[in-house]
Amino acid sequence: MAILSKIRERTFILILIIGMALFAFVIGDAINKNGGPSRVDVVGEINGEEISREEFSQVLEVYKSRSNGSISDIQTLNAVWDGFIRERVFKEQLELAGIVVGENDVWESLVSNPNFQNDASFKNEIGLFDEEKVKEYIANMREDAIGAQKGSDEKTRWDSWLSYESRVRQGVVQSSYSSLVNAGLGASLEEGKRDYLFNNTSITSQFVYLPYASVADSLIKISNKDYQNYINDHKREFEVDESRDLKYVKFTVAASQKDKDDLKEELNGYIEEFKSAENNADFIDEVNSDTGINTNFLYKNQLPKEQADVIMNANVGDVVGTYEDADYYKISKVEAVKQLPDSVSASHILISYLGSQSAGPDTKQTEAEAKKTADSLLTILKSNGSKFDAIAKEFSVDKSNSEKGGKLDWYTRNAMVPEFGDYTFLNKKGDMDVVKTAFGFHIVKITDQKNIQKTVKLATVSRKIEASEQTEAKYYQDAEIFASKLTSGADFNALSQENNFIPLPANGVKALAENVPGLQGNNRNIVRWAFQEDVEVNDVNRFDVDNGFVVVVLSSKTVEGIATIDDVASKIKPILIRKKKAEILNKKMKGTTLEDIANANSVSVKTATKVNLASPTISGVGNEPAIVGAMSTATEGKVIIGLEGVKGVFAIKVTSKELPTELDNYDVFRNRIATKYKSRSSQLYTALKESSEIKDYRASIY
Repeated sequence: MAILSKIRERTFILILIIGMALFAFVIGDAINKNGGPSRVDVVGEINGEEISREEFSQVLEVYKSRSNGSISDIQTLNAVWDGFIRERVFKEQLELAGIVVGENDVWESLVSNPNFQNDASFKNEIGLFDEEKVKEYIANMREDAIGAQKGSDEKTRWDSWLSYESRVRQGVVQSSYSSLVNAGLGASLEEGKRDYLFNNTSITSQFVYLPYASVADSLIKISNKDYQNYINDHKREFEVDESRDLKYVKFTVAASQKDKDDLKEELNGYIEEFKSAENNADFIDEVNSDTGINTNFLYKNQLPKEQADVIMNANVGDVVGTYEDADYYKISKVEAVKQLPDSVSASHILISYLGSQSAGPDTKQTEAEAKKTADSLLTILKSNGSKFDAIAKEFSVDKSNSEKGGKLDWYTRNAMVPEFGDYTFLNKKGDMDVVKTAFGFHIVKITDQKNIQKTVKLATVSRKIEASEQTEAKYYQDAEIFASKLTSGADFNALSQENNFIPLPANGVKALAENVPGLQGNNRNIVRWAFQEDVEVNDVNRFDVDNGFVVVVLSSKTVEGIATIDDVASKIKPILIRKKKAEILNKKMKGTTLEDIANANSVSVKTATKVNLASPTISGVGNEPAIVGAMSTATEGKVIIGLEGVKGVFAIKVTSKELPTELDNYDVFRNRIATKYKSRSSQLYTALKESSEIKDYRASIY
């Protein structure tokens, strides 16, 4: 931002401040708040095994290099961390199982990769894959890396290879363990038969049903002790990560009306000089336009709507403006006018060469040879245009349309690469020539053009509409004053309302988050501040963000562990209400027979006819899998009281069970059980991870 220029004027002071800050950082990292050593050299621990910062950083750099900036720093950090967890978790399990993954196992997995198998550089004279060539390739990489400087291509290539080898090893480890587990996941024919009978036995049962809805919610009282007991009994369900709740006001820096007027005045002062300029591109450079020269001819619908008519009616040499377009003020000079189509159809024959984007494994021609081929074919076609279809089918590498004689559908100018679009739009119907693009040499024939219309080429001087240093400084001052008053004890909401600021929340921010909800861009600096040990609830700080400043208040801290009652009460309450209603209804189920219980509660005894576990629905009640499950295991004629279901409390008495027809073979049901077991193997890593002791220190380092 513009205000940064003021900092540059005080370089010496800035160096001193940075030096002091670095010193404080080093000392602060060396000693934690308890006076003991900080874990600055350890990224985390997995089942008691430490991961050093150096080891982690090496893998991190390789991963960053491989991803080529396609994912964010935190996503990279998480991917590498998950890789370490996965590796260490499976490593421990293999050791416990006595399974050893040897170098030969890893090598076999490496060379079986199709990328190696199909690479021509790893094939011998008769075209067969040769492992020795792979070994030679690896040895050469290693040799090149010896003595190479960190960050060099040779060192980076070798580090990437070691990372790849490590991932292959990790894959072999996981595959070995998963295979071991899957080998034990099966089912017998007897299990298949039992499953078939259990799920398809038809049950007829009498029952008495007291719905939860018969007890008013107002009769239920839930204490904090009830909530806490439930949380204690379901601790795993209510585990929470460390997080922070923030609230903030953003001061978005925007140009003032004076800033806009100044920009327009500046551009208006250029108009006459622009009109007389002999070289428009030079003039645009001289006045430091915020956008460069545009050599394209523009259609009316590509012009700013409010200025389109004025520009299209202007003469060559006229200057239009000052006008606003998107985030810029502009003045535009009409350089040229041309009648152009808005769409074109053409045919082409594409000749590729080594290095072009259309080159394939069969491409042999050099660029010069391909150009010679294209020129020769053009000569033939100019003397006999009827051969275009046949030549396209024989020579064009663009197989998407070569079978159609190279014919392309109607297209607009921007739909094609620039060279192709320029030729077919700026020339006439029937013209034919060789056009070079990144894909190769095209023999292009313009077959038709439609909607010929006026287009203009403009030279434009522009100024981005943005705040001046004075305006930016005013926003900065407002943010500083707001932060200062909050630090002095002012109420956040009251002060925001008094100044017509919009307060915004950002709740549940995690330690490794890189974004704050509601703010654009990367806000990792805000998150790191919120998780510093010395930052307390209600502490205030101001930060630079995209397009402005933000004043942030830490509103609350959530420590890692078990959720508090306040955090989960709304989730638990319906469960506790149902449990307490069940207790009340169970007390009403008095009697030794269903008739006694029904009479005591002024309800009737009902019958569920031919229900089964495959479809556990009770007529007049709804889906009740637990109740139907109880019926399936109950002894006929025995009264069972106090069964808690989805809709209410039940008493049941099974009157009959009808077994399904016996089958000749239960293989289908055995396979179904085995498939269900094996599908759960995908949850293997998650289960192992949850049972591992993992300590994560990354948030204090990155």
